[in-house]
Amino acid sequence: MNAEEYLRKVAETHDARIQWWREARFGMFIHWGLYAQLGRHEWVMNRERIPIEEYEKLADTWHPKPRPAREWAALAKKAGMKYMVMTTKHHEGFCLWDTAQTDYNAVKRGPGRDLVREFVEACREFDLKVGFYYSLMDWHHPDGARCAIDEDARRRFLDFTQGCVRELMTNYGKIDILWYDVSWPLPDAEAWESVKMSSMVRELQPHIIINNRAKLPEDFGTPEEHVTAAEEGRDWEACMTFNGSWGYMPISPDWRSVREVLGMLQTAAAGQGNLLLNIGPAPDGSVPPEAVERLEKVGAWITKNGEALYGKVDRAEHGRIEWLPTGRWTLKGNDAYFWCTRWPGRELVIGGIRTPVKR
Repeated sequence: MNAEEYLRKVAETHDARIQWWREARFGMFIHWGLYAQLGRHEWVMNRERIPIEEYEKLADTWHPKPRPAREWAALAKKAGMKYMVMTTKHHEGFCLWDTAQTDYNAVKRGPGRDLVREFVEACREFDLKVGFYYSLMDWHHPDGARCAIDEDARRRFLDFTQGCVRELMTNYGKIDILWYDVSWPLPDAEAWESVKMSSMVRELQPHIIINNRAKLPEDFGTPEEHVTAAEEGRDWEACMTFNGSWGYMPISPDWRSVREVLGMLQTAAAGQGNLLLNIGPAPDGSVPPEAVERLEKVGAWITKNGEALYGKVDRAEHGRIEWLPTGRWTLKGNDAYFWCTRWPGRELVIGGIRTPVKR
C-alpha cells in the first residue's frame, strides 16, 4: 500500500475515530525518564554531550516510588482533563516497559517494574483515555544515527522500532492515541516505512488516532509551544510546557499562571483544537507542587465553566472577537460563550444577541 492509498483509507474512518478527542479538549502530557534524575532538561544527554556509557548508569540509580501514575491521573481528573499521553521512550532510548527489543528498560534496570503498565492502569482507574508517546529518534541505539547512511543499519533500526511499537500496541489492551515524535535522522515516510508501521498499528488498534510526526499527516497536527491551528481544516492539538521544560526542572521561574493556562485552553477551544499540557514529574514520580496548585485552580474554573469548552464547538471566525483583541468566544448551537479577560469596564454590551444572558 502506498501513502496515498493508506491516507485515503485513514480518512474514511477519521471522523468516527476522533470524535471523542474533539470533545475532550484538554489532556495531560507526561515526560518522565532517566533525565528526571539530573533535573536540567529532557535533552540533557545530547546538550551536555554525556557519553552513552556514562548516561547508562542512570538506569541503575532510578528508583521511583510505588505507582506515582495514580497521582498524575487523579490530578488530571481534578483539573478537568480527559486523556493522558506518557513518554514510553524518549530520545534517550530508555524504554519504560518490559520490552524484548532491548535490556535497556525499566523492568530489567533500576525501577524493576513496568512503568507503562502502571500508567495504563491509572488512566483506566480514573476513566481517562490512554495515549503513548514514542520517540522515533534514539540516541542510545547503535543504529539510531547510522541508519541514515547504512542500509543494513536502517533495516536493524526499523526492526527495533517496529518491534517496540508492536509491543506497545499489543500488550496493554485498548490504546487511544499514538504520539510519535522526532523522525530523525531518516528523511521521509518511505525511509521510515511509516505506512507499514502505522498500518500495523491500526490493524492492532482499529479505533486509535495517530499524530503527524512520522512524516505522514495521519489524524491530527501538533503545533508545539504555540496555540494555533497547524493547518486550516485539520484537527490539531497544541502541546505546551508548563514551565519551559518538558522534563523535570526543579528550579524554574517560568511556571505558567492559572490565567495563562486558561487562556491557552480557551484559545484552543475557540479554534476547535485541543490543549495537551505537560508535566515533568520528579525522579520519584511526584508532581511538582507548582503544577498541583495551578491545576487544582484550573479544575475549579472548569467545574464551573466547562460547558463552554467540552463537546462540539461550532467555529465562527476562529473564535476571535474583532473588536476585543484579547477576547475569545465559542458557539455551540444557539449558545455563545464569551471570555473577556481584560475588559476594563464594569459592563460589557454585545450587539446582535436578542436573548437574555443566562449568567
